[in-house]
Amino acid sequence: MTNATKEEIIALETSYWEAMKRKDGQRTSQLSGKTSLTTGMRGVTTISKDKMGKMTEDGHWTLESYEFDDVEVVTPAPDVAIIAYTVKQKVTMDGKKQELHAADSSTWVRGANGWECHAHSEAFLQDGKSA
Repeated sequence: MTNATKEEIIALETSYWEAMKRKDGQRTSQLSGKTSLTTGMRGVTTISKDKMGKMTEDGHWTLESYEFDDVEVVTPAPDVAIIAYTVKQKVTMDGKKQELHAADSSTWVRGANGWECHAHSEAFLQDGKSA
């Protein structure tokens, strides 16, 4: 198999974010690995496909909008791609509107079910400064 293009991986990541924006748990579950690792404010978490879908649908948050910047993609193997970027996002969490700026990365692996996200990390940036 050939390495994925930068455009393919950006499209996958965008599809994931769009599914979160729509609260489409079926789509986030479909795009997630059987077990995914996440890191962020709550530390390290292991999340199953089913749990990811449920979290997307039932979460006490709404993603209003997002915008990627500084996007980088590497493909260390034909069936592995890593994307990193900064993202500005407008969200409502527990009824409170917020504007967040973060540096994110995802690891995508191509298998029998196509491309799936197996790891995602998010680090919030202070004062709107890029990493």
